[in-house]
Amino acid sequence: MQFRHVKILGTGKYLPARKVTDEELDMMLGTPAGWVGKITGVGLRHYAGEGETASSMGAKAAEAALAAAGLSFSDIDCLVCTSGTKEQPLPSTAVFIQQAMGQGDSGVPAFDIDSTCLSFLVGLDVMSYMVEAGRYRNVLLVATEIASAGLNYEDKESAALFGDGAAAVVIGPSAAGDPSKILHASLKTYSSGARYSEIAGGGTRLHAQKYTKENILPYLFHMDGQAIFRKASKLLPEFISEMLTQTDTQMNDFRLVIPHQGSAMAMRLLRKKLGIAEERFLDNTPGHGNTIAASIPMGLHEAIVQGRVQRGERILFVGTAAGLSLGGMIIDY
Repeated sequence: MQFRHVKILGTGKYLPARKVTDEELDMMLGTPAGWVGKITGVGLRHYAGEGETASSMGAKAAEAALAAAGLSFSDIDCLVCTSGTKEQPLPSTAVFIQQAMGQGDSGVPAFDIDSTCLSFLVGLDVMSYMVEAGRYRNVLLVATEIASAGLNYEDKESAALFGDGAAAVVIGPSAAGDPSKILHASLKTYSSGARYSEIAGGGTRLHAQKYTKENILPYLFHMDGQAIFRKASKLLPEFISEMLTQTDTQMNDFRLVIPHQGSAMAMRLLRKKLGIAEERFLDNTPGHGNTIAASIPMGLHEAIVQGRVQRGERILFVGTAAGLSLGGMIIDY
């Protein structure tokens, strides 16, 4: 158990105005009517509009989180972007979020932590130790994703799953006697699955200079969903069991389980395989789609707004990410 006296002080969320329905995607993809809805269970997802950037979306979510926490940017010691996609290769997206918040001369440290779909969970884990150690007091974590920019619409199943959006969380130290805390976190990576989910081009191995219209595929998102599910479904039960054993916790101790939001089918199978009661499981896929690293903090924000979790109640975050990685965290909200 890795106990930390750290509290989630406020959350925020932002969704782009452009709404894309399953019916629209059926037409875009050339699939039979109802195919996207059957495959994904999303119904509606949001795409960033013209001129809308990851940093501008992240700034809006961050400002909402600060307002919920009753804080201003001057109370923040560090800004961390915890996203699986980048606005540009250099500098970090966090820099542009700071700029979009009108804080370009604040001097507040800003950097990225990237563990693809688990970036928020990993960022929360890492930065909570910094808060616990007293290095920083209040940290702003922002996950902002424009998945639609890199989708391969020839790969119809993965193209139908994703949506754009941003979420943010402010963390700080919990006071003496406060029930809010982080109990435990775990991350495991099995790089034998590294090619299951990737964008091969754009880095130093396959630089953007090598891009051509005839060689576009390496620069678009590729996912072998079946391979990911097969490997993850074998590994997740033991992964979760270890976390529960290490914290002397049982599944029914959780008020809510908030997973990384894949497809609706994946959510149903995950809930069944892990033995999670439906009323204790947050499925945020409808209305959002898979928003990459923003999905877990979006789920947390929705749970708080909807009154599905109260202060002091126990939550499990869990998910998978490209790598192939498994991640989980147990907190008392």
